[in-house]
Amino acid sequence: MVTRLSNFSQLYFLIDNNLIEDINEINILFDELINNTSLDEEIKNLIIYKKGLFNSDFVSENDLLKILNPIINSESIWKSHSLYLMAEYFYSKNQKQKAKEFFNQVLILPNTNNDIKAESQKRLNRDLGE
Repeated sequence: MVTRLSNFSQLYFLIDNNLIEDINEINILFDELINNTSLDEEIKNLIIYKKGLFNSDFVSENDLLKILNPIINSESIWKSHSLYLMAEYFYSKNQKQKAKEFFNQVLILPNTNNDIKAESQKRLNRDLGE
């Protein structure tokens, strides 16, 4: 097991090249970067978002929310991305009402990424009847 990472590119290299397959070990490394590395707050939020993205295919709703809550409850530039990820998560689980709520949060967020806003509006219009 790798015990220390100096930057996030090392972690992504390990993940992209399947050098670590144990999901728990990968999450430990994400947590090490998030909690034990001196990073700009938005870089830290980006790593949190990427941890959520990495885990979104196999964790529960509560676990994904737990990962993303530091961003969702902030004014981070990654907030719209995190809300969109939650919306798509619920949409993939056929929980359309929850998906709709998160897509709508993306739309009313004042500093929403324009691409994320457009994709949310498309999803609501095309697939969720708004």
